[in-house]
Amino acid sequence: MVEQQYIDLFSQCEAMICANSAEVLNAKRAEAFANFERLGFPTQKLEDYKYTDVSEAFAPDYGLNLNRLEIPVNPYEVFKCDVPNMSTSLYFVVNDAFYTKEQPKVELPEGVLMGSLKEMAKKYPELVSKYYGKLADTSGDGITAFNTSFVQDGVFLYIPKGVVVERTIQLVNILRADVDFMVNRRVLVVMEEGSQAKLLVCDHAQDQVNFLTTQVIEVFAGENAVLDMYELEETHIANTRISNCYVRQDAGSNVLLNGMTLHNGMTRNRTHVLLAGEHAEITLCGMAIEDKNQHVDNHTFIDHAVSNCTSNELYKYVLDDEARGAFAGKVLVRKDAQKTFSQQTNRNLCITREARMFTQPQLEIYADDVKCGHGATVGQLDESALFYMQARGISQREARLLLMFAFVNEVVDYIRIDILKERLHLLIEKRFRGELSKCAGCNGCK
Repeated sequence: MVEQQYIDLFSQCEAMICANSAEVLNAKRAEAFANFERLGFPTQKLEDYKYTDVSEAFAPDYGLNLNRLEIPVNPYEVFKCDVPNMSTSLYFVVNDAFYTKEQPKVELPEGVLMGSLKEMAKKYPELVSKYYGKLADTSGDGITAFNTSFVQDGVFLYIPKGVVVERTIQLVNILRADVDFMVNRRVLVVMEEGSQAKLLVCDHAQDQVNFLTTQVIEVFAGENAVLDMYELEETHIANTRISNCYVRQDAGSNVLLNGMTLHNGMTRNRTHVLLAGEHAEITLCGMAIEDKNQHVDNHTFIDHAVSNCTSNELYKYVLDDEARGAFAGKVLVRKDAQKTFSQQTNRNLCITREARMFTQPQLEIYADDVKCGHGATVGQLDESALFYMQARGISQREARLLLMFAFVNEVVDYIRIDILKERLHLLIEKRFRGELSKCAGCNGCK
């Protein structure tokens, strides 16, 4: 049984795990571990995981830094993300520990908190405990239960009422190890009423060992809050990432989540959104460019619990070689959620006959005054368009690249940071050309 090694590990090291964390995190640990013992790791027998057997990823023997030994790396020297003309407040997480030895020289607006979840939980226990673990229910998902059992640190972002953070906050997650390694990371984002912020999260792997990352994100968007969160994964073929994101939106809030996978091994993203206040709006976007034997699975659930809310989803995949992709999206419109508008779209390109895409869009509607639609397509490059472009002197290779680029461009256009949008256009073009995508000056992406 795959779970047994982790059950034994937790039983033997619980005191060490707790001693190197904070009481707020420890308070959730025992219940989460009991749920993990009951649930185990999800397998393909579960409907929500039928396209990805994540339990297999936990079978190898990984190292864990439960005693929080210092990792010999200064990310501010090694990782210099040089996106021209884009000025960010830059922070780092090394494996699953927030890097505290050096901080950005740019100060955030008064009252904004950005830092180590462990340290913030010690300094502001009442604030963190008000939100931590309130969305990420461990009783129904084995990955969330596992993460909550083993997590010791992460990131806490708090934007007070009415505060607008103009400068984009950038968080770079660095995987660094000499042996096969597991990290368990947590992100807690709290947007108070009327606050606004943009968060860019970049995943990089410095070493060519097998990494396994579990990540749980909780996002609270208060009334009329506005949050843009972009996730960019640029790791390598030996990296496995399993991420669960939980979002709660109050009245009038606007949240944009855009996840882009440019390089990976196996990725499984789960997003659960609760629209709890009227006139809340959520935009979910996703893009995956895959080749070799890469695998990306996006699973989304949007719960329209009240009237007059809007949800838009757009996910696009380009699959080459023997890559595998999966998308399962469900929109639930409850009985009292009248005047709902929801649109869900999944479009996919399989470049080779060996590539495989699985798609399952779903609508479950119990209200009668709604405008809801969904659609999915799986196809290949348009041969007539290729012929048309070649007839005008464009080589077949360049024509294919142009069509693939145009295909995913719609997802990139949802980015509400112009400089980042321009940079992504370049990275995507380089990815399609078979070059290793990297930010200029960032050694972690070379």
